[in-house]
Amino acid sequence: MPRIRVEVDGVTYEDDVEPRLLLVHYLRDRLGKVGTPIGCDTTNCGACTVLLDGMSVKSCSVLAVQADDRGITTVEGLGTDGTNHPMQRAFHEEHALQCGFCTPGMILASIDLLRENADPSEEEIREGLEGNLCRCTGYQNIVRAVRKAADEMRRPAQSEVAP
Repeated sequence: MPRIRVEVDGVTYEDDVEPRLLLVHYLRDRLGKVGTPIGCDTTNCGACTVLLDGMSVKSCSVLAVQADDRGITTVEGLGTDGTNHPMQRAFHEEHALQCGFCTPGMILASIDLLRENADPSEEEIREGLEGNLCRCTGYQNIVRAVRKAADEMRRPAQSEVAP
């Protein structure tokens, strides 16, 4: 069995894995990262989206061995010191979730979208999240949340602002 070394949410893990083990199953079953839901298992829904070296991927389409020597961020790894990430806060404040099943994937895909485009238009947000499906919200609040998080993430941190 191949041995992999991955950093997940800032913690390094070394494990022997079956060559055919999907990353989503490794995260959930081996590491207990249950915030990464298993949706469709066909890459259609995006619920299992994680960040792999900062770029969003659908973890049901990536083998665990492909993540060897790479960094993974799950929804559980966002935020610091008990504070939510700006995207998590915006999703909460803008009521951008209902059942919550798609939310982890939507949040991580949105973070990657803002990495590529810090100030996306509504149309660019909708296009950027095209591979992530939500069956509950109608997307209006999701788009609003991404805009709100984008505005916050572009602002300099309070400590960096001169008095």
